[in-house]
Amino acid sequence: MADKPITKQSPPEFEPDVVSRSLARASVHGGHLIKRSIMRRLRGGSPNPTSIQSMAKPFVTMTGKLATQPDTLLFAQMRLARDATRFWSGLLTSSIGKKPLAVAEPEPGDPRFRDQAWNDVIAFNAVKQAYLLSTRWVMDTIDDVRDLDDHNKRKVRFFTSQMTDALAPSNFILSNPEVLRTTVKTRGKNLLRGLANLLRDLDEGKGPMPFRMSDPDAFEVGDNLANTPGDVVFQNDLMQLIQYRPTTDSVHRRPLLVIPPWINKYYILDLGEKKSFIRYWVEQGHTVFVVSWVNPGPELAHKSFEDYMLEGPVAAMDAIEQATGEREINTVGYCIGGTLLGCTLAWLAARGDARVKSATFLNSLMDFSEVGDLEVFIDEDSIAKIEKAMNKQGYLEGASMATAFNMLRANSLIWSFFVNNYLLGRDTAPFDLLYWNSDATRMPATMHSFYLRNMYLNNRLREPGGITLAGTPINLGKVKIPSYFASAIEDHIAPWISCYKGARNLGGPLRFVLGGSGHIAGIINPPEKKKYGYRLNKANPPDPDDWLKDAKQFEGSWWPDWVAWAEQFGGGEVAARNPGEGNLPVIEPAPGAYLRNEPAPPTPAIRRRRQPPRRKSASGKQGKQKAPAPEKVPQ
Repeated sequence: MADKPITKQSPPEFEPDVVSRSLARASVHGGHLIKRSIMRRLRGGSPNPTSIQSMAKPFVTMTGKLATQPDTLLFAQMRLARDATRFWSGLLTSSIGKKPLAVAEPEPGDPRFRDQAWNDVIAFNAVKQAYLLSTRWVMDTIDDVRDLDDHNKRKVRFFTSQMTDALAPSNFILSNPEVLRTTVKTRGKNLLRGLANLLRDLDEGKGPMPFRMSDPDAFEVGDNLANTPGDVVFQNDLMQLIQYRPTTDSVHRRPLLVIPPWINKYYILDLGEKKSFIRYWVEQGHTVFVVSWVNPGPELAHKSFEDYMLEGPVAAMDAIEQATGEREINTVGYCIGGTLLGCTLAWLAARGDARVKSATFLNSLMDFSEVGDLEVFIDEDSIAKIEKAMNKQGYLEGASMATAFNMLRANSLIWSFFVNNYLLGRDTAPFDLLYWNSDATRMPATMHSFYLRNMYLNNRLREPGGITLAGTPINLGKVKIPSYFASAIEDHIAPWISCYKGARNLGGPLRFVLGGSGHIAGIINPPEKKKYGYRLNKANPPDPDDWLKDAKQFEGSWWPDWVAWAEQFGGGEVAARNPGEGNLPVIEPAPGAYLRNEPAPPTPAIRRRRQPPRRKSASGKQGKQKAPAPEKVPQ
């Protein structure tokens, strides 16, 4: 049904107090913005995720190729003329028959053209169709250029899409029907509120794109996020180690060490009671230890990738033995935390250390041959620019990484908020995932340079002996323990194909599960939601396409499948362990100072006492809880 004409509605009363408050907010934030902008320029600010030189080179290369291919130019002109003819003839037919013009359709799920006026109102429909046809013509022309290597073609397409996304008619007041409707209805108060929002975000935000993605006042770590009960029992320069309090009378003998990414904070695994993977692990009878990484400043600029290994998982393993008396453990790594876990396991294997009995990898890359659109940020020019900025201040600001990830899904993660916050003048809704996404952390200069060059740029981790850590060359093929890989089919940060290839670099038994959705939602998928489903293929052929073709589809979350797999590596049952019972006293309650960006409290002296004996549970009913079975778990 077409929208009702605005002129038939009663005009709202003019409210001068609302206008004056909006103008006052804009004035206050405008003054702060001028001062803040000057200070940012003096300090240098956060670097953009790519350099102008890196962006310009592939376009120059493509232009040179196109200049020698007159047939490509001729074919592009013919295609443009054909599309223009279809557009104008369709527009004429549409105006006579009062039917929507439909010569081009947006991609499925494109949120920009959901308003019914894009189809029902001829003017808006024509603007939408012209935009879609033009965008398609530009991208098809790029694809037609011959002898342009894949890397340059990907970069040209990516940066061109950034421009076409920015020029979408939905991003402008006069060509967005919802914005126009709202502007007329509120007599422009939405634009005043949007201006105030824009100046506020420029004043308070960080990075090149400082818009709000979630209500910052709706969440608080330790309250409705990162609220699973636990205590910090160990800390050093790079991390605090949290031990969670048991909820079962008995637990698996082998503790579970979780290594999250340090690009963001660990509470992506603890998003409140209904979404917490950590709470789920505890309820399944695991003694869970989680690394909470520090948000480093310039004083930690010298910390290297091997420091993150030695002071991260290796130090945590030693601390767990002090806390529980158990040397054998199971492990979980998420994203870059999984990459670090793979490196650590290879380093331990080279030294004959067999304390880890199983490893779980969540959206983790150990082969960087296919990293999707992230590849556009990985070349010598871009890395050199990042290194220059890091060497100046000692670290890479987390906002720079957040900007790069947002650009990968610009329509959803940039322009939708631009329209909502600034054109419609609305406040951002509370959303825990986006709140976490905005809570980025910094990366020390030495560590991040090593990671970018050795993993992304040169892909040395997949080569036996390609990387040396703490004086020991590592080889993923020497890791013989069982591993469980969970990836997401729509992941744009760690594409599942590269995750699968990296998983096969390990030398032990492999169970690879492919969930639905993307990098976050595909992993944080509680069974109660019964969403997305997952695929499983026990054959693990060399070709990822063959794996996908023969994989079986299962309903619901993959979490119960992991529970069934991990059960066999628990090492039997013992009485539940509480933080502080062993040789490591409690330092402070979880989530800890590092998560809150506060100085760490003093570390108490380590107790030197004998570990109490662990008694087996006398009753299965009062012991470790079994995994829920809302769906069939494949055998």
